Amino acid sequence: MGDGGELAAEKHVRYIVTVEKKKDSFESLVMEHIRLNGAYWGLTTLDLLQKLHAVEADEVIQWIMSCYHPESGGFGGNVGHDAHVLYTLSAVQVLCLFDRLDALDVDKVADYIVGLQNEDGSFSGDIWGEVDTRFSYIAICALSLLHRLHKINVQKAVDYIVSCKNLDGGFGAMPGGESHAGQIFCCVGALAITGSLHHVDRDLLGWWLCERQCKEGGLNGRPEKLADVCYSWWVLSSLIMIDRVHWIDKDKLAKFILNCQDKENGGISDRPDNAVDIYHTYFGVAGLSLMEYPGVKPMDPAYALPLDVVNRIFLRKEH
Repeated sequence: MGDGGELAAEKHVRYIVTVEKKKDSFESLVMEHIRLNGAYWGLTTLDLLQKLHAVEADEVIQWIMSCYHPESGGFGGNVGHDAHVLYTLSAVQVLCLFDRLDALDVDKVADYIVGLQNEDGSFSGDIWGEVDTRFSYIAICALSLLHRLHKINVQKAVDYIVSCKNLDGGFGAMPGGESHAGQIFCCVGALAITGSLHHVDRDLLGWWLCERQCKEGGLNGRPEKLADVCYSWWVLSSLIMIDRVHWIDKDKLAKFILNCQDKENGGISDRPDNAVDIYHTYFGVAGLSLMEYPGVKPMDPAYALPLDVVNRIFLRKEH
């Protein structure tokens, strides 16, 4: 794959559009249960590359609404699948991309999410009750995009996240859980959205996150692990939110991401010469966006959506 060179944007666009259309390929079988997440990854990448018009908006929205459970207010990962907060956020984010939140019964969706908050302020992912700081972020992000954050106990939600903070400055999935870059993004993102970043020790956490850069330039999720393109997003977005992104070598990271491209057929893999997938294509392009790579739209680090989309949502009057 050589030295990475330029971003093969057109090839990536073609790759994503093909994956979205091929419902019976191996990749879409693997993705079957998380198709809504896949739609969010693929469509957000298209928007970052300024090519969202390559898909038929009405078809996408119709498919998304077919994953909706009107009785609960939540979304499943695919048509006929159980509702879960994870897919509900993806649905909200995709509708934001297309400026079509009007397709939702916003209060019904918000009430579904509100109903997942537990007594201690934490959130469950669905009615089965698994608790994880990921779900705290997802709930807070979705409710904020819907202008319904006031419907939960925000203070308790923040207190719970702070209780998951570790001595190394990072955050885990639950109190006492190991610090991990993905969980750190979730906790820092939730604190950013709720205006609670004063709870973060920026230097301590910034140091831990910068230590994630491996010698080949890529980032890992925790000590002693291999670099993986997806951490370009989890680590960088966290560093931006705590204002410590200047502590890493962006040029080396950009080179690592570009080295993971399939220049022939499009798509980005987790590390050089591996098979590409939609997940790493999204996180690679999102990482480049956070580094202000030419031709890629800027992204909001807390909401994981293009900046212009987030501005459109929050500059508009509440309904």
